[in-house]
Amino acid sequence: MAAAQRDVGEPIWQASSPYPGPFEDPRSWWQGLISLCQPIPAELRKRVGAIAIDGTSGTLLLCRPNGSLLPGELGLALPYHLACSEQAAAAQVLAQGGPNPASTAAASASGSLARALRLVQQAASMHPALHPAHGLLLRHQADWLMGQLLGHWRCGEATNNLRLGWLQGESQGWAGAIGLQRWSPALPQIIACGSVAGPLAGAAAASLGLPASAAVVAGCTDSSAAVLAADAGPGDGITVLGTTLVLKQWSERPIAAAGVSSQQLGDRWLVGGASNAGGGVLRRWFDDQQLEQLSRQIDPARPSGLALRPLPGVGERFPVDDPTLEPVLEPRPVSDALYLQALLEGLAAIEAAGWQRLQHLGMPPLRRVISLGGGARNPQWRALRQRLLSVPVLNRPQLSAALGTARLAAGALHPSADD
Repeated sequence: MAAAQRDVGEPIWQASSPYPGPFEDPRSWWQGLISLCQPIPAELRKRVGAIAIDGTSGTLLLCRPNGSLLPGELGLALPYHLACSEQAAAAQVLAQGGPNPASTAAASASGSLARALRLVQQAASMHPALHPAHGLLLRHQADWLMGQLLGHWRCGEATNNLRLGWLQGESQGWAGAIGLQRWSPALPQIIACGSVAGPLAGAAAASLGLPASAAVVAGCTDSSAAVLAADAGPGDGITVLGTTLVLKQWSERPIAAAGVSSQQLGDRWLVGGASNAGGGVLRRWFDDQQLEQLSRQIDPARPSGLALRPLPGVGERFPVDDPTLEPVLEPRPVSDALYLQALLEGLAAIEAAGWQRLQHLGMPPLRRVISLGGGARNPQWRALRQRLLSVPVLNRPQLSAALGTARLAAGALHPSADD
C-alpha cells in the first residue's frame, strides 16, 4: 500500500496493490512498488518531496553489492515467519557472547540472525565464491528497497535490523560477537528511522515517475509504521490485524525478552511482539466475500465452545517464543460460521495472552486498544476481542502502515514546506 501525506492533516492519496509475484521473490517487491506509484495523480506526483518505505520485520535476503540477486534459490528471501531452528543455538551464542553481550530478539530461531546464518551457510555450500565475506550483503525487505531508491545498498534502517542483532539506545552497535564474524561485512551501515538517507537516484525516479529532487527517508517496520498512523497516546495499545497479529505499545524504556522487540523512535520506545497467527490463516478456508458473509452470522455473545490455536504452521514467535508449537485447527464443526468464530476466538486469545505478557514485563495497563489492518473492518471480531480483553476496542482500518511511513517522510522535510 502507498500513501501521500502533507506535513500535517489527513492523507491526500492512498492506493493498494498485491505483490505481482511470490512474496519471497524481491523482484515482486520492486515491481509492486512501481505498480503502486503508477496511479499517483500527475499534479501530486510532481510535488513529492520525500519517500520512505516500511517492510516486514525479519524478511531477509542475500544480494550482491549492487543489489542484484543471486542465482536460483539463493536469490529468494527468507520470510519473517520462517523459524530456523537449526541455527537457534548459534544465534544465541553470537547475540549473547563476545564483547557486547545482550539479550535481544536476535537470540532466537525466529530472529533475522538465525535466518542470516542459514543464508550464509547455504551460500558457502552451494557457491563457495559467494561467501558474504567476499562482498555479499544481508538486507531486510525495506532496506533492499531503500537501496533501489538510493542507487546503493550500503545502508540499513535501525528498527528493521533489531532482529538481526542491532542495539539501539546507549548500547548502539551489533549485539554480542555479531560484528566480529567473517561474514560481518555483509551487515548494513545503520541509520536512524526518519533520517534522510540521501537523494532519490535517477534510475529509481524514472522507474517510479517521481521527481529526482525527492529525498529518500529511512522508514521502519510495517507494524511500527501502523502505530505512527494511529497517533497512539498513553494507555493505548495498537493491534495490527493483518496477515499476522502484531501488538505494540509506547514505553519510556526498552523491554528485553524473548520474542519482544523494543524499537526506539525519537525519544520513546515502541514495545511489542508479532505472532505468526493472524488473518493470513483464515485465507486457507475463506475468501473476502465468505469472511464478510459468515461473520454476519456470528453472535459474539455466544462462545463457540471450541479452543483453537490458528497458527499457519508449526512455530510461534509471540506471546511465546516456541519454534515447536503446533497449530490446533480441529475439530471443525459442520457450520462454516461456527468454525470462523472459533478461529477468530483463537486469534483473540493469542492477542489477550500477548497483552498479558507485555503487562507482566512491566508495560502499563491498557486503557483501550486501537485496531488497524484489514481485520479491523470486521465488527464481529471486534466484539469478540472486546469481550475477552475487557477494554474498549476501536476499529480504525483506514489508518494504514503506508500512512505512518508517509508521515515519517513528511516529518523529514523542512517544517515550512507545504507538501
